[in-house]
Amino acid sequence: MGNTITEKILLAHTKLKKICAGQLINARVDIALGNDVTAPIAINEFNKSGGKRVFNKNKVALVLDHFTPNKDINSAQQCKAVREFAMKQKITHFYEGGNVGVEHALLPELGIVLPGDLVIGADSHTCTYGALGAFATGVGSTDLAAAMLTGELWFKVPSSIKFIISGALKKWVSGKDLILHIIGRIGVDGALYKAMEFTGETVSRLSMADRLSMANMAIEAGAKNGIFAPDKITREYIRKKAKRDYKFFYSDTDAVYSDIIEIDAAKIEPQVAFPHLPSNVKGVSKAGRVKIDQSLIGSCTNGRIEDLRIAARILKNRKAATGVRLIIVPATPGIYQAALKEGLIEIFMKAGAIISPPSCGACLGGHMGILAAGEKAIATTNRNFVGRMGHPQSEVYLANPAVAAASAVLGRIASPEEL
Repeated sequence: MGNTITEKILLAHTKLKKICAGQLINARVDIALGNDVTAPIAINEFNKSGGKRVFNKNKVALVLDHFTPNKDINSAQQCKAVREFAMKQKITHFYEGGNVGVEHALLPELGIVLPGDLVIGADSHTCTYGALGAFATGVGSTDLAAAMLTGELWFKVPSSIKFIISGALKKWVSGKDLILHIIGRIGVDGALYKAMEFTGETVSRLSMADRLSMANMAIEAGAKNGIFAPDKITREYIRKKAKRDYKFFYSDTDAVYSDIIEIDAAKIEPQVAFPHLPSNVKGVSKAGRVKIDQSLIGSCTNGRIEDLRIAARILKNRKAATGVRLIIVPATPGIYQAALKEGLIEIFMKAGAIISPPSCGACLGGHMGILAAGEKAIATTNRNFVGRMGHPQSEVYLANPAVAAASAVLGRIASPEEL
């Protein structure tokens, strides 16, 4: 009986000779991540336990991306606590101010996470890094504290669901639509504490941006992690980024899966997740004429340069509809710079957009785009729970960048084909 890619990565980080789904293991951690919301709690627990030094200053990453630039006194205090800890511990991967980006876009961009890694982060969307062929999962702040202290953590080995995706993608359909379709099909608990392994000929052609978007939303189906087998696209992506050794892992042909689900991508149109669950999915052609007040294009799901290019194709020589706040959030300083060089920022500004610095703020209803009662937003983010982006009587609709841009122009949820 063989092992899945998830099982193989976990096994490689233990002293065991074999493992199986459901087994409790203690495993070494390659990267332990915290942000300005979750790290202060972990730091407090670290100090309460008597911790003096983190297990490895090169393997802890602290990214101040949620409420920065500081939106109020409380967020300033949070960031101060993390900053002081990072300075005291001489943390190599500490990011704030002009070098900060949305954590799950920044770490892959900088080559901090690599194939074969075991990555934990006190943020549920840490599962993003599975796009690189790593095991990556979100944990609580106390677990982050334990990892920072010891370099190890307990895990229950998840069973895996294999998704075999085939067929050519229609125009304007992306990885975001594939994962929304899958979540709509299996539900928000359809992969509860399981690994979602994405395979198939369609997957082999997906860009790294699309893979990152899909792995990012594995948690929205309840998954422990999402993962892609590394290939030539992975190798090309990390070729100039990797500054340390990495390893490609692959599932055995006789690996055991809890389920195998086949997806015909050719039948999928751009998807829209209606309030108040990521699983409440409809094709954009069936979305109706939902009037919007805000369109947000950014986040750890869809704030990469590829996403901004798609939005710019739609917005060039067009303007956001009267009454629609169009907010563009490049996910990292590098993405912002690329957008400037390519003329995308100019296109966005001429379209009437607000250009935000890299930030998670609007996505979690923190700042830079909060909704009032009764307002509706279309967003390229990953969650649309009640009150996710502001007032509990507001509504959030999830979509890809093309749909979000087209909707901004028409003032209602719309397909790019309608322009």
